[in-house]
Amino acid sequence: MSALPVAGGGAARPTVMVVDDTPENLTLLGEILMPHYGVRVASSGTRALVAVRIDPRPDLILLDVMMPVMDGYEVIARLRADPETASIPVIFVTALAATDDETKGLELGAADYITKPVRPSIVLARVHAQLELKQARDILRDQNTWLEGEVRRRMAQNQMVQDVSMRALASLAEARDNETGNHILRTQNYVRVLAEQLATLPGYAEILTPSLIETYTKAAPLHDIGKVGIPDYILHKPGKHTPEEWEIMMTHAKIGSDSIWRAIQDQEDRVALDFMYVAMEISHYHHEKWDGSGYPDKLSGEAIPLPARLMALGDVFDALISKRVYKPAFPIEKATEIILEGRGKHFDPDVVDAYVARIDEFRQIALRYTDAGEE
Repeated sequence: MSALPVAGGGAARPTVMVVDDTPENLTLLGEILMPHYGVRVASSGTRALVAVRIDPRPDLILLDVMMPVMDGYEVIARLRADPETASIPVIFVTALAATDDETKGLELGAADYITKPVRPSIVLARVHAQLELKQARDILRDQNTWLEGEVRRRMAQNQMVQDVSMRALASLAEARDNETGNHILRTQNYVRVLAEQLATLPGYAEILTPSLIETYTKAAPLHDIGKVGIPDYILHKPGKHTPEEWEIMMTHAKIGSDSIWRAIQDQEDRVALDFMYVAMEISHYHHEKWDGSGYPDKLSGEAIPLPARLMALGDVFDALISKRVYKPAFPIEKATEIILEGRGKHFDPDVVDAYVARIDEFRQIALRYTDAGEE
């Protein structure tokens, strides 16, 4: 007997599939169900597994246990093993009455049992109950899916607002320094590339997770936020600074970290603001040097936070290849020569090696975000 509809039934009605190797049982159950549901039948377990994938797909299966070739236990096991059919409720219809048989079926995932000879009122009551449960599960699943999508959408919106706000703040500092928003984009991408390269090394693989790399990347734009606190006559001076002016200029690192700290110190959710703590480290320490000759704290080696060591190279590289009032833009080859000379002095040796390994990506980033007038 083929897996074809026994009778019609509106598309809005739930569909019940009856699986039994005895034609009389198929006819009897079909007659009981047809006034209320769309009914499909299959005369063997093998045919049922094929029919279950054909529209209209069943909302519920009435499954005989004792069938040749493939019994009901094997059928339900296969249904449950397939993600496409795992959630379809199954009611066993069987002449078996032993408790062990019932237990085995329930353990395999059967929703209920109906014993033969069947009584119409029992069949309808149990089918109705299982279809109501399935409808409730489907509604809950759809609601959860919608809620998950809504949460993702809201998180994406919040992330966008956060990123735009970060870049707006960073751009304020860059604008005062006669630099451009492209400097922010370039240095942000340099930090990301360096972190990704370091993450391939055994000493960094466990530390530099994709999530932490994203945090470093997100925090990088605020590296020079402290420049908003530097007087214009110093910040925009075209020539060399006097020692006194340079002392003031160097305070921008601490001004930046202090301003970030004032903004977050009263917030209790440290995890949600991880990127701001990283931004504070980058702002404060990105002018430190590996040999301890930098500022503001003259830290050396690994005492300098890792994101600041990444930013140190990215920031210097970008300054070297960019035109400034006091210098022309250097070619990347010249910038590379200067960075290599600073290995173990200005820069973390591992970070320099990461730069060398990914120099082609630095070149692509520099071209992608070239400042207007410097193409």
